[in-house]
Order: sequence, then structure tokens, then C-alpha cells
Amino acid sequence: MAPVPLEGLQTPVSNAVAQNNVAGPQEGNRGGMMSLAMLIDFIVQRTYHELTVLAELLPRKTDMERKIEIYNFATRTRQLFVRLLALAKWANSASKVEKSARIMNFLDKQSLLFVETADMLARMARETLVQARVPNFHIPAAVEVLTTGTYGRLPACIREKIVPPDPITNSEKRNTLLRLNQVIQHRLVTGNLLPQMKNLKIENGRVTFHVQHEFEVSLTVMGDGPNIPWRLLEIDILVGDKETGDGKALVHSLQTQYIHQLIQTRLVDNHQPLTEVYNCLHFFCQSLQLEVLYSQTLRLMRDRLDDHIHVDEYVPGKCLTVSYWRELTSKGKEQSNKDLRSELGYRLSVQVDVHDPARPLAVVHVPSLGNKESEIADRAIRSEVLSMERLLVYTIYCRTRSRLSDIKLELQGMLKDMECTLQGSPAILSVAILQPCLRAEQLLITVDTHTGMLQCHVPQYDGAPLIPELNNALNGDHARLPMLISELRYWITQRRCEKTLQHLPATAFEKLPLLHHSDHPITKIGKHKMFIQLHRHPNVVLIVELKEIESNPCELDFLFYLAVVKHSSIDDSPDDDSIEAEAPKVFLKVQTLIEFDTFVSTHGPFTSVSGTLDSDQTEPGSLKRKCGMKQESSSRRAKQPAYFIAELAHVIAMCDERLPFVTLASELTKRNVFHQGLQVESNATGLVLKLIQLPAPTKEIGTSSAWNALMKRLLSVSMRVLSKGVLKSWMVEFVFYSTPLSSTHPKEQGSRRPIYFQYEMTTVDNTSKTADALISDWNQIVHLYTLVHDLSEYLKIDKYSFLANMFCIKSYNYTKLILCYGSDKGAMVSITWMSSEKMFKLAFGATNSALNAHSMIQEQLESHLNEHRNLAQIIQLLHETYEPLLSISKLPTIPQLGIHNSRPQVPVQTFTIMAQSCTLLRLAYQGMYCLELRIRGSGLVSLRDGAYSRFDRSNVVDVFSPTQGLKTFLSKYVDETAVFRRRSQSEDDNPPSPMEVEGSGFLGHHRGPQSPAGQREPGLRFHPPLTPPSGSNPHTPASPHTSMNQPTTHTSFGSSPATSFNLASPTSLQPNINPSPMPHPSPGGLVANSPLNPQLASPGGLLSNSSPGPQSTNLPGHSPVSSFMPTGHTDGSPFPSQSLSSPAASTNWPGSPGMPRPSPARPGQSPGGHSLMHSPQQSSDLKTGSHLSRVLPQRSWAGAVPTLLTHEALEILCCPSLHPQGLPVPELAPLERFLGCVYMRRQLHRYIHTENFLTAIQNTEPGVIHFKVAETMQCRIVLNTQHLQSLHLKITPLPEHKDMWLQEELQVLEKFFDTRAAAPPYKPTSMFTFCSILNLPLNVLKDFIQIMKLELVPGLVQQQQMKWAVQWVLRVPPSAPNLVPLGMTGVLVFRSKVLFFLQITRIGIQYQLSMEPPSIVLPLIYDIGSNVTSLAEKREPGANPTMTAVSQLLKHYSQFQSNINECSIFPAIRELLINLTLPSEPQVPSPVTGGVQQIQSPAMQMSGQGGQGGYAVNMPMGMMGPQ
Repeated sequence: MAPVPLEGLQTPVSNAVAQNNVAGPQEGNRGGMMSLAMLIDFIVQRTYHELTVLAELLPRKTDMERKIEIYNFATRTRQLFVRLLALAKWANSASKVEKSARIMNFLDKQSLLFVETADMLARMARETLVQARVPNFHIPAAVEVLTTGTYGRLPACIREKIVPPDPITNSEKRNTLLRLNQVIQHRLVTGNLLPQMKNLKIENGRVTFHVQHEFEVSLTVMGDGPNIPWRLLEIDILVGDKETGDGKALVHSLQTQYIHQLIQTRLVDNHQPLTEVYNCLHFFCQSLQLEVLYSQTLRLMRDRLDDHIHVDEYVPGKCLTVSYWRELTSKGKEQSNKDLRSELGYRLSVQVDVHDPARPLAVVHVPSLGNKESEIADRAIRSEVLSMERLLVYTIYCRTRSRLSDIKLELQGMLKDMECTLQGSPAILSVAILQPCLRAEQLLITVDTHTGMLQCHVPQYDGAPLIPELNNALNGDHARLPMLISELRYWITQRRCEKTLQHLPATAFEKLPLLHHSDHPITKIGKHKMFIQLHRHPNVVLIVELKEIESNPCELDFLFYLAVVKHSSIDDSPDDDSIEAEAPKVFLKVQTLIEFDTFVSTHGPFTSVSGTLDSDQTEPGSLKRKCGMKQESSSRRAKQPAYFIAELAHVIAMCDERLPFVTLASELTKRNVFHQGLQVESNATGLVLKLIQLPAPTKEIGTSSAWNALMKRLLSVSMRVLSKGVLKSWMVEFVFYSTPLSSTHPKEQGSRRPIYFQYEMTTVDNTSKTADALISDWNQIVHLYTLVHDLSEYLKIDKYSFLANMFCIKSYNYTKLILCYGSDKGAMVSITWMSSEKMFKLAFGATNSALNAHSMIQEQLESHLNEHRNLAQIIQLLHETYEPLLSISKLPTIPQLGIHNSRPQVPVQTFTIMAQSCTLLRLAYQGMYCLELRIRGSGLVSLRDGAYSRFDRSNVVDVFSPTQGLKTFLSKYVDETAVFRRRSQSEDDNPPSPMEVEGSGFLGHHRGPQSPAGQREPGLRFHPPLTPPSGSNPHTPASPHTSMNQPTTHTSFGSSPATSFNLASPTSLQPNINPSPMPHPSPGGLVANSPLNPQLASPGGLLSNSSPGPQSTNLPGHSPVSSFMPTGHTDGSPFPSQSLSSPAASTNWPGSPGMPRPSPARPGQSPGGHSLMHSPQQSSDLKTGSHLSRVLPQRSWAGAVPTLLTHEALEILCCPSLHPQGLPVPELAPLERFLGCVYMRRQLHRYIHTENFLTAIQNTEPGVIHFKVAETMQCRIVLNTQHLQSLHLKITPLPEHKDMWLQEELQVLEKFFDTRAAAPPYKPTSMFTFCSILNLPLNVLKDFIQIMKLELVPGLVQQQQMKWAVQWVLRVPPSAPNLVPLGMTGVLVFRSKVLFFLQITRIGIQYQLSMEPPSIVLPLIYDIGSNVTSLAEKREPGANPTMTAVSQLLKHYSQFQSNINECSIFPAIRELLINLTLPSEPQVPSPVTGGVQQIQSPAMQMSGQGGQGGYAVNMPMGMMGPQ
């Protein structure tokens, strides 16, 4: 289909083309331009128009025609939009076409300009220049101008017709005007001039007449002849409307011109011309004034006043009559006492003077006003501002003042001595209905300016209910005014009562739901009264009766009644108070009514009036009838505002002050607390209730000597009320004489010791709580005093005089006792009695704001004190336990991350201290191991493995695991000179005596007189702990009834303190201490039974001293080496020449038998997660010491046997110290390092059994973990035998791989394990990462060893001139890219790729002190198949420039590496360390002195050494700790 042109759109384009055709045909073809937006708009409008036309025409056509039209419309519209779509697509590339079109257009224009220029030049040469001629020069004119400078040949008509004549001079002008003034003055003198035109001024040849507020006219004469008429020059109308005219002129210029012409015509041939001028202008101005007033009146009616005013008559030019107060006029005709003046109506008329029209407008008032008022009203229209509103306002003001004057005279006649004042504008009549009366309380009477009706109002009270009635009475029957004013007086006084009470604890009511009999005395009280409810006393209602004084009705008298009420419901029995219904108690039943003597109530100790009254008159109990109220002086009145009723405030204050005392006194009497009654203190300073006797808390205390001593010291008990603003509280004062114990507090040095208690003053219902609180605080004083009294009696006895050196009393104020104790008396304990819990409470503190270690056993000490109530024992307990607890408190309790290798982000608490009793504590390490600490006397403590039961040492508790090697570790800190006096071989061969469990051994608090511990700790008399006693004393001699294998040596016990121990008799042995028929293994072995080694018994360990325990036999698997290894070791090697073994559990499963037999667990699995551990042993490098250590028999429960340590040894165990190997790691306590090594060894044993590439090797060496790595090497991990605080690795390659390894490489691996993998802080993941490194291919492992060597030997970094120092990251730190979960192992192997993390730190550049060298954690991937080392990158927006630089450097190296067969890890890392440069580095590095910068590993980047345990948190790896 051929394209159809758009209908209706050809014209603009064709016009544009036609317009451009003028410039040329080529430009015209391109000239038609239209924006695409306009074209789309046209198309849409055309389509919408056609659619609209179809909608209108189609209903008139047939169905077939409609279909045809719709089809045509759709086809036409579709073609149109298809073209539009093609045009839009073409428009995308139209920019190039448009640019070419503009270039062509520009070239066409240039060509056209060239052609036109050539045509014009040709036409000029051929046509114009052919006829061109030069005119003749005007020689004479040129010569004249050039020689004379002028030209005189112009025509004379120019001067005659155009050039004006010369003006007259100023002197001629001045003389002419003066002459004209004389002529005008002569005419005015000789003529007839009206008096209204006397205000004139002659100057500049004219006379100006000024008529005030009307007009101003100027005239002159045109000569000095007598018949020459006046010439009117100017007219100025002075009438204006400043209210409604908007500042515009009222007379139009055409009107003024007409008046000007009219007056000028009348001046001709007029014998009195000036009179005619005045009459014309005066009549016009008066008419204009009336018109202005009329228009203002109409606007007032329309805008504001509505129908309140009315235009009764308006005759233009003559008069205007306006009526007002129309409502008063209409109502006045209906009222009986109507005003005669109101019948005529109130109106005013502005009119022209009938007798003399030449005078100004006059105002006539109906009814008439006085002469003075009329004159003032006339000024309202004769002023500069012509205002009908001002005229009405002043007229109404005069009318208002007249009406209020009549009301004033009438009120003064009705009411005596009433002060009335009429003043103000608008006029207001102020009536003082009370005496005294505030201005805001006066009754204000005024007249409504709109209606003329009288209105009254009290400014202070807008909603006074009597005001409407007063308004009706003022406008109607005036006889009701006295009664209504009296009611208003009562009502205002009631409001004064409420205002007086607004800052008092009381609320005023006009009505209350009171229940009483019909003949009750309360019915005799008048109807004008107020009910006042006291907030603190809901059972009392104060009734205030109001009465007018007959001699002076403006003053009121007050009568007071006190009603005692009870909350009740309507269904309660009126006769029997015990019968109460369950309905809501919304009524108040009146029980008692008391009338006050107002004079006595308001004149007493609390007022400054009448100081001559007797003291007995201050009591309010007098029931005298009040006859009259005393008139207070004016000076007294002036001290307080009129609305404040002083009598009412005094009575309420008296009730509020005395009623609480009365209620509290009755409550105290019910509790056997006797008092002297309510009294007024000296100088009338307040009320006081003095108590005589207080009850004892219990009968036992009441008969004790402490109670009698306390009663002798108690001097007085007084109760007073303390007021702080609107809040009140009870203040109870106890006064004691001195104290039985002197304190160091500076405020507790005098003999008078006042003690104060403060209680909140609540309502009457809660007064019993106040009494209970007082009794409770008294009990607190009594209970605490019994402790202090008993302690003072102890100190008086010489036997207990040593207690005085243990403590000092910092403060004792009868409610709290604060003791200072410790070596420097720096620890404090506060002892108080808690009445709510009926027990003593302890609070610990320190003088230097530090924590007190006794807070750990606070509950146990409180239990001991409440059970025995002996303060001397508590003091001795605090003294004996202070140093051990202080040492224990230094153990870190901070939770750590990374303890669980499977859940590294779960925090685990390092040490958990659990107090069992005052002297027994359990220390849990990471929730796995437990130590039981018992504090003994004489500076000794005992430690044992808390994982074992105290009753059966072969049983392990469910929660904890046995600590292997604990006995051996603790034995190194035993002070033999303080603990042991001799050694007996029998202590190792014989089991401990079971008598010590029941007898008076170390664990028994009440020791016999022969106990050596009892001899070493005088005065320590502890009661038995709440927990059962632990096992037997490890240093007691064996029982005489033991095994037949007992040696008979060392039978003399004379020189040993153990000779005083009680030996068990055969009949006192406990049956079945160990049900196992087999003998116990000896304690000290480091081997736990495991299914992997079912027949292996615990080998005997080496102890520096003898250890108790049952006799052991030589079982299969016992190491023969331990019988001859010497104890001396001086070479400093981590592998000593002797094998130390620590006691361990006989089994790892709870409830298993105590004998060394196979575990019931499945073969191949370590039950309970406990591993098979051996003591380190080295067969070579044996040295001979001074003597050989004794070989200890095997005892798996040796850790369960307590080990005695001194306080100094415990301090060394718990205090953080440097690592014994000198490693640069955080300072930890030796105990934490030992437990950490045991934990790491246990976790490694479990890891060996879970990983396929590690194979455990059974061996007979105690405490040794022996395993094989992927059939290439054997590893042997032992615990350092010197101090048992570090783990060490020994690697031995298998014979078939021995040639592949250099001794130096193995040493690097061993040293890296010792200093990094197994170093503090102890995180198993680091050790697991090291094992994963051992399983890597040989070439990869050797490269890893080279990186380890760079870290372990920092000198190599400087030697190879590297810019960066490298460190291994064994655990994923928080600063690493988010590739692997936080805290997981730092080396991951997946198929043929190895992911590992390194941390590099910039060296060789001197940074500022506040800046740290840059440190980067790099995740690296080594592809074993392609031998490429690259950076592991995560695709994230915004690449890190540092990581980008590292990645590019590694990629560049991988492209140009020379040796393809060589593993690329170490060469790539070395290239990175040498050539990596960050963009932010300084340009010129300054030399660093002192060799290469020492870079600590992440494990060593800790802050501050020597803290109270725990780890620093400001390390680069975040909270995960060192790697």
C-alpha cells in the first residue's frame, strides 16, 4: 500500500518550505523542521479527535457502516503509528544527518553571499555609477562659517515664529506681585467678608481662604480696577474619609473642575462674590460630610454591628438619624420596672443648622445629654477624622456611665459598707463583695455597648454559676441582688479554700457521699460548707462551715469540724461495723464528729501570734463552742494575699502534723512499743514522739547479756517528721552511748552516737508498714550488736588476743560493721543484718577500689556466719583465706574464642571458680578439667584433681575429665621444709588410712590435739564444710592393717610430725573403700586406659618426693626405664634425661571400676575423649645426678590425693609469669600453662584418631604421643619434664625416607611446633593446622619449611634484603578475606589445591610513632597440578589496591618463572617479600638501625605483660587470639 500523507499536517511543513524557498531552492528542500515531540503530540491529538468523531457519528449508522468506519480508522491509525515508529527508529541516527544538513546549509549560504556580492557590484558598475555626479560646492557659506564662525544667511521668519521673546526679570516679577497683594488687600478691606472666611493668607499675588475641615480656595484679580471680577485659581476640598476611603480623594477632578467653572461664572457681576464662594463650597462640603457619615454607618451595619444600629432617616444635604441600643429599647417596654428613657429609644441625629446654614453640622441626642457631654460629642464630627464610629463610641460611653452611676447608688443603698468604684473606658463599676478583696475577685458591672444591657463578671472565675442569675437581676428585678451577691460571696470563699489547699496535701470538695443518721450532729452544720480530705489520712474529713459576720457582711467567719469516717458501701450494716458487703465501697460512713475551737487551733507553737497563751491551749482536743472569731490586725492581713485563708491552712497543717503521730502511736502500742505520747519540742520547733521501750527480736536475745548491754547503751529513741518541700517522711533517732569496739572512723569518736532512720510517710492504711519497718531496723541493730558484743568479749580473753592483730574496725554505727583485714588492712567487709531475709549479709570491697577476692566465697561465709553467729570465726576465716583467694583471683576468667576446633566462635571461659564452702573451692579449666582447692591453716593449702570423687578415688565425676600429670606438676611446688619432716617409703607402698576420712586429718576441720596441722595453725577452728570431706591425707603413715607386701623399713616416726596422726584401728576401717579385688596402680602415671591399649597399665612416674597411695604390682607393659632414670638435669634441653609421670585417672568413663582394666567402650575409640598420653622420655643423653629418684608405683588416682602447698607456692602457681622456655608469648600463670598443655595434648590425641593420614603408634613410654604421618615420618610429642609447661616435638623420618630429609629441616619443624603451634594461648586448631602441613607433598612441605625458617630466623630477612617479614597464620583471623569461616584451620587441602594464609609485615621503613607498619593477611592458593601460586580472591565490587598489587606480582612471577619443575611456593613468596611495594609507602625509606625489625608472630602480638592472667585483645588477629 502506497503511503498516504498525513492529513492536516502538510500546511506547517509546506509553509516552512515556502518561506525557505526565498533563500534558494536547495535550502528550501531541507528547511521543513519539526520536533519529534510535537509530531507525536499532533498524531495523538489527531487520533483522539478521530476517535471522538467516531464515537459521536457511529451510533447513527448501520452496523455494517460502523464496522467499515472502525476498520478504516484502525487501518489509518496503524499506518500512521507505523510511520511514527519508523521515524523514531530513524531518529536514533538522525544526528549525523542533521550535522551534514547544517554543513550543507552553511556552504549554501556562503555560496549565496558570494553570488549576491558579485551581482550587486555588477549592478552598481553598470547602472548606478554611470549616472552619478558630484554637486557644486557652496563656497560663500563655507567661507563665512570658516572665517566668522557664524552663519547669517538664514531666513528671518525663523526668528519671528520660533524663537520666544526674552522673559521679564525677577525684580519686575517681585514688584508686580507686591502690587497685586496690595490690590487684593484693598478689595478685602473695602468689601463684605463673612466671619467664617476670616482665616486667610495673602501672598504671591493671591488670597487663600481656609475653612477648617471643609475647603480651601485661592483667588486673585487680573488688574487694579474696581470692576475687574475675582479670578478663581484653585479649590481644595478638605473633607475626607480615612476609615473607608482608603486614602483616596472623595471628589473627582472633573467634579472639582465643574465646581470651579460654576463658581467662576457666579463671580461675574456679583456684588458679594466672596459670600457666594463660601455658600457654594460650604453647602457642598456639608453634604459630602453627611454622605461620608452615612456610608460609614452602612459599612458598620454590614461588617460588625449588624442590627444593633439602624439608620432611621437620611436626607442628603440636611440630616442623618441613627438609632442604637435597640434591644434595650425593645426589652425595656416589656419589663415591669422599665426605664422611661428607654421607651423613647436611643438615637442621635447629625443635621444642618436650620437657623443658620452657614454654621457647621450639629449633633442632636435623644434622650438629651448634658451640655458638657454634647460639646464633646460634637467634636467627633468636627475633627480631622470624620468618624461615625467615634461619635457612637463616645455617645455610648456617656450613656454607659450614666446607667452605671444609677446602679452604684442603688447598690450602696442596699448593701452596707460595700466599696463601689466607677472608672475606666469603657466605664466599669467594680464592686468589692468581700473584705479584703482582690481586684480579680471584684464583681465588675458594665453595659454591653451593642445592646445596652447590663452585664456582670468576676475576672478570676470565668465560669461562676451565679453570673447568669446576676445578669438577669441587673436587667430585671433588682430586689434579688442582695441575696445573689451573698451567694456569690460564699462561692468565691469556697474557691479561696481550694486555692489555699493547692499546695497543701489536701483536696476540697463541696459534696461528699457521707452516710449518717438523720439526727446526727453533722446535720446541724449550715448549708455553706466545704469538705476537705487529707491525702495522707483518708479516714478523716475536715468540714469548714462558712458564716457571714452580722456587723460586716463582707467578711466571713470559719468553723471547723473533724469527722472520722470509714469507707463503706450502701449495703453495709449501719449498726454493726463488722458486717460488710462485697459491693464497692464508694461511701464514707461518719463515725465521730469533733468541733474545733478555732482560736485555740490557730494560736499555738506553730504561729507567731499570741505568745502569752498557756501551753495546754495548744492542744486541739478542746471542745469549746466558738462564739466569735478574733479580728486580726491589718499588718497581719498584709503579710499574705487575700485569697489565702490562714486559719484554714493552720488547721490543715495541724491535722496533717498530728494525725500521723496519733496513728503511728497506736500502731506502735499494738507491737509492744511503749512511748510517752505526742509532745511539743522545746522552743516549739516541732512535734516529737519519744519511745520508752522496744521489744527484743527473740526470747533468747532478750535474756542474753548482749541485750542488757545494748539497753544500757541506748539513751533515747525519738520520732519526728522531716519535710522536704511537699514530701514528708519519718525521721527516727536512736541515741547510744559509745560502742563496745572502737573504730577508726573520724565521725565515730565521741561518746554520743546518734543513728537515724528515715521512712516514707504514707497514708493511714500503710502506717503499719512504717511501724514494721521501725521494728525491722531495731532488729537490725540488735542482731548486729550481738555479734559485736560477742567479739568484744572474745578480745577481752588473753587466749584470743591474737585476733586483734588480724583486723581493725573501720566503722561501726550500730547498723553496719565495716572491718579491714589483710596484710596491709586493704581489704574490707561490710556486715549488716537483712531483716527481709532474716540473715546477715556480707559485702566485700577494698580501699583502692579493687575487687576483693573474698567475693568468690561470699555466700559460704554468709551461711557460716548465720549458722554459728560467731564473728571471731569469720575474722579468722578471712585472715586464713585471704592470701590463697588473692592468688586464685589472679587466674583469668575471660572467655576465649577458638577453644573448640569445630566451633571456634563459641566462647569458653578460661577458669571458672566454684566455691563449695569457706575453705573448699573448685577450679574448672575450660569446662573440662577441675582442681579442688582446700585452704588449711598455718599458710597451707591442698590441691587435688576435682574430677575424682571424694568418696571413691577410682570413680570419675560425670562433668570433668581427670587431669593427667597433675600430681607430678604440683609436686614441683611442694616446699618440703614446710610440709614434710621426713620421707617414708611406706607412704608410697601403703594405701592411705581410711580413718582420715572420718578422723581429724587434713580435711577434718576439728582436728585432734595430736594433728600436726592443728599444731601449725593455732586458733583456726573451722566448722565442718557443707560438702563431704575428700580423700585421705597424702602424707599420713599407712594403716597397720594393709597389704602383706608392706615394707618394714622406716618404722621410726619419732622425728616426723606425722607421728601425731591418729592411726586407724582395725574396727574403724571403712568397708569396701575400693571394691576392686586387684591392687591399685600407683599414682603418678601419665597413662590413661584406652581401648587402643587394653592391657597397658599406668607406668610409674618420677616424683621428687614420696607420694601416698595403695600398693601397686608390676603389671604387663610397665616401662623398665623409669626405675633407673636419674633426677638431675642441667643441660636445659626440653627433653630431660628422666621421665616424669603425673597421676591420672584409672578410666575416662564415669562410673567405671577403679582398677586398670580394659575400657568398656568400643575398640578403636577413646572413651570420653580422653587420650592415651605418655610422659616424655629420651633414651640418650642420660646424666648422672647426685642421687637417683625413686621410682613411684603406678597409681591412676594419684591426682585425687591432695598435695599440700604453701601460700607462696600457690601464688607462684596462679600469678602470671614469663614462659620458662623464654618464648615471646603473653605472661600466663604456670597452672594455666600446665593445664593448657594437658588440654592440647588431649585434643591432639583425639585428632590423631579422627584423621586418616595420622596413625597412632602404641608405645610403652608414659605421657608420650607417638604417631606416624602418611608413612613418611614418625612424630613424638612429649611434655617438658622440667616444668611441665610446654609441649615439644621430635620428628624421625622412616628409614625409606631418611635420605629425603636434612636434619636442619626437621629442626625447623620441631622449633616451629614448639614456638608456634603448641605455644600459648593454647588453641588446638593451631596444632591441627601444623599436622595438616606435615601431610602435604614433600616439595610443598619443604617450601613451607623455608617460609617457617624465615619466620623463626629473622636475620635471614635482612640477609636476603627483603622488604617484608613473613609469618604463618595457623588460624583464620578476622582481618583475612571472607573465604573460610573465622577461626578455622589456616591450611586447607582440596583435591589438588592447597589454601594457606600468610601474614606479611613491612620492615625497613621508619614510620611515625603513632603509626604501625603495614601488615597484610594473604590467602594464597597453590595448584599442585599446574605448579602455580596465586592469591585467593573473592569477586567483590571495589577491589583492594593492596590485594591487586599482590595478585599482579604473583601473576607476573608465574608467567616468567625459570624453573618449572621446582615448587613455586617459596620462590613466589620470596619474590613477593622482595619486590612488593604498596602505593601508600613513603618514597624514600629511611635506614633502620639495629638490624632487621623484629616482627612478632600473631601469637606474640599481645599488649602488656604481667596482667592478672588472660589475653590481650589488641592483637592484629582480633579476638581469636594469636595464630
